[in-house]
Amino acid sequence: MSSRAKTEYRYEKLTWPEINDAIELGKVCIVPCGSVEQHGPHLPLDVDIVCPQGIAYGAGRKIAEKMLVLPPVWYGYTGHVMDFPGTINTNYTTFMEQVLDITKSLAYHGFKKIVLLNGHGSNMPNLDLVSRRACLETDAECVLAAWWRFLTVDPEFLPHWRESKFPGGCAHACELETSLYLYLDGDNVRTDQIESGDISFNLEGNPFHWCDLFGASPTNLISWTSTYSDSGVLGEAELATAEKGKEVYDEAVKQLARFVTWFKDRPKDQRKLRHRKAPTMAMPWGQQSIDAEPTRGDAPKVNGKKNGKKVTARK
Repeated sequence: MSSRAKTEYRYEKLTWPEINDAIELGKVCIVPCGSVEQHGPHLPLDVDIVCPQGIAYGAGRKIAEKMLVLPPVWYGYTGHVMDFPGTINTNYTTFMEQVLDITKSLAYHGFKKIVLLNGHGSNMPNLDLVSRRACLETDAECVLAAWWRFLTVDPEFLPHWRESKFPGGCAHACELETSLYLYLDGDNVRTDQIESGDISFNLEGNPFHWCDLFGASPTNLISWTSTYSDSGVLGEAELATAEKGKEVYDEAVKQLARFVTWFKDRPKDQRKLRHRKAPTMAMPWGQQSIDAEPTRGDAPKVNGKKNGKKVTARK
């Protein structure tokens, strides 16, 4: 086995024989998913890529023998932000099918643990469905995680770290994103342009409709960003510092590495067919039938044959 497969955490830096070695190691694949969109006058358009990729690389450096980080999915679902120049939108179906195709490619090659590490809030409902479909349409397990949610694993971290108001102080181009970007790529932050911005509907004080990265109101109304923000900044960016960014980075990296370590060796939950009589057709919708998954070490069955020999379905 190649030592490069054990020590390299960047998927695209491996050769195809080394990919075979990485599969044998049972490595977890991390797929950073983000967007190219406005983040106020002070942050570049690539915030939602720089943040999840930076955290994934940090975890990869800690536990390279357990994980691989794929090249990021740059373009996400940002149709509601198109009033701000520079934003690139991908139709939600195109975005979902692209990410699903990535998971299917990984599963086909033999990777059975996949994490979609998201950096863009409005990708979440789309990626939630992708991860569910990947679990049902392949023999791999696929988990969705937003990088900022790793900051909630330790219940003492955010109360110690956060200074901005709740709700609304951490939402977009805010205390959190600005701090992390200052740490990861501070030379590209327009520090002279940093200004906080309110989410207009948060100011209404309505208990049914408000927004924050670390909480959700009972109702969800997501319209055009320009209707509730003039600058595109949603939160208290003026409270951001590079020192805070380092704390966020260290915590998110630590918790992602812990999760990958747990997920990698967790046995897959086993399905149980509850029909009294076995179905007489394949599972619809492209989903995996129970018979479709070969046992570990078996060659996949194709048209009722394995290794060129006729087989019967497992009971």
